[in-house]
Amino acid sequence: MSDPQDVEDGTEPPSKSELKRQDRELRDLGLALVDLPTGEIAALDLPEDVREAVELCRRITSHGARLRQQMYLGKLLRRVDVAPLRAALGRRGEADRRRIHREHSLEQWRERLLADEPGSWTELGQRITAAQLQQLRSLARQARAEQAAQRPPAAARQLLRCLRQALETAET
Repeated sequence: MSDPQDVEDGTEPPSKSELKRQDRELRDLGLALVDLPTGEIAALDLPEDVREAVELCRRITSHGARLRQQMYLGKLLRRVDVAPLRAALGRRGEADRRRIHREHSLEQWRERLLADEPGSWTELGQRITAAQLQQLRSLARQARAEQAAQRPPAAARQLLRCLRQALETAET
């Protein structure tokens, strides 16, 4: 039954489905909080009961009990301003995406160098010093030799580390 005041104002209360969607979003937000590292949880401005619920949810291993705890966490989040939490999680997600993109880029560089593409060496030579380029050439040769001999890829790992360091110093 709708409230007569709502009808007079022309506003309607949220539907049951909308309330369920909101609860699900809060549970998802709570689950995202559970997945955060402890240091990042400490940095957030959370009420003590929410912080305790997050810690307890981390320790629960039983599926049913964990689900009940997630629902309780969502209930606690109803009375908290979640906009700053969503913003913090959004910033963290963006930082993760940038880090992953950087790592993929480094791996592509390594693959190009291991394939001994002439254009890749020229392009890289314009971005880093000659000494760094010479070290990378040596590591790439060693990595190709390891691949041919089917040995563990120690030089390929070292190539990735040196490539990361060279490109980071070139960006600064």
